[in-house]
Amino acid sequence: MGISRAETIRVAVGTQDTTINCATGGLLIRELKLLEKFLPQDGKYKDVTYDIQWKNFTSGAPLTNEMVAGKLDFGAMADFPGSLNGVAFQKADRHSLFISVLSGSTKGSGNGIVVPVGSTAQSIADLKGKTISVPFASTSHGMLLRAVEAQGWNPETDVNIITQAPEVAGPALQANKIEAHADFVPFAELFPWRGVARKIFDGSQAGTPTFHGSLVDADYAEKYPEIVTAYLRAALEADRLIAEDPVKYSELIAKVTGIEAEVVYLFHGPLGLQTRDFTWKPEYRQAVATSIKTLKHLKRTDSVLDVDQFVTDKFIRAAFAQAGRDYDVQLKNYAQLTLKAKDGVTGADITDFTRVAQIWVKDEPHVRHYGSPENAFNALAALEKQGKAVRVVYAQDRESGIKLFASQAWFVRSPGGELSAFLLRDRAETWSKQHGGQVLDYAGARDAVVASR
Repeated sequence: MGISRAETIRVAVGTQDTTINCATGGLLIRELKLLEKFLPQDGKYKDVTYDIQWKNFTSGAPLTNEMVAGKLDFGAMADFPGSLNGVAFQKADRHSLFISVLSGSTKGSGNGIVVPVGSTAQSIADLKGKTISVPFASTSHGMLLRAVEAQGWNPETDVNIITQAPEVAGPALQANKIEAHADFVPFAELFPWRGVARKIFDGSQAGTPTFHGSLVDADYAEKYPEIVTAYLRAALEADRLIAEDPVKYSELIAKVTGIEAEVVYLFHGPLGLQTRDFTWKPEYRQAVATSIKTLKHLKRTDSVLDVDQFVTDKFIRAAFAQAGRDYDVQLKNYAQLTLKAKDGVTGADITDFTRVAQIWVKDEPHVRHYGSPENAFNALAALEKQGKAVRVVYAQDRESGIKLFASQAWFVRSPGGELSAFLLRDRAETWSKQHGGQVLDYAGARDAVVASR
């Protein structure tokens, strides 16, 4: 059926602004008016008027309710709520389509577990018999269940898992009312950054892929396939812009959401905690299947969802082609977002990323990069002597490669003076036993470098 020339077409998008890994599918498109740039204006769309609507949500479930009610055409959310979206549509005798990944980790990073700052717990092994809160039926709930089972524990009897939204968990952690909290992007990093909690488990330790992506009402996609492709073109453009200038757009996301730019950059900067990747890697397809299976286990659904019909790469392939990019090449690329930089101390190109460290100096438009924590700590001492304020120091976990707040990390200083960073103290201790060296906290590592100058 054709489109009448005078028709007004609604493009209604549900976003999750504070779930910052949805930024390229929502917040950035809206703030930079990118949809307007890509919506079709020719052929059957000549002379149509677009009614672009945006609505922000703090979680996926209410967004799904509005999609099923016909109030929204697109939505961005994680694998678990996305699967529930597919189930909810199915129950209404309709269908939604998972049309793209936006950001994720094939290893599972992004979800995490935190404990109160004063807790003695250093790893999940210390949480047996404890109360752990988590937003139920979220992607972090699935991670927690798998992490508990990997310990050989019974999730019903060996731990006390209760439901709690992140906005409730923050004050509860501060007041020591809960012993641990599991959550999704960005709370396992945001709470430590704000001094509310300490991270003791990263989702990558569970090894279960996780992602955030975009969905569309299938009837809408059938009627307006070119608009679906245009939305994904806008998302790809948002992705290109943030890759080009992660500091600028981390600041924009911070301004809109109130989530500090230092936390946003931890995810969206080069070598970030998750990778912005729009392709349907087998691991992400598997994440959807795992979500449905876990949701059935949690008795949150009794439905069977056909993943092969629910997940489609048709529109994202079209968007890639229009943008002049090769989808199949990116599909095979598992690398973190690349860092092309010179060491701020030596001036040499950084080619080995296992010990990269970064310093974000206040009022500087770009983050400074270093090939090693030693070089970064030497630079940090010099910056402080000059009276410059430093916003944040980052380090990369030596084993997993995930980006860390250096102030929260553990370090091993080798007999030769090389520093390696780790999220967990027990991993640092294991590395020290295997390779030699001394385990230090952030202050100790800094002092050791400065003392050896």
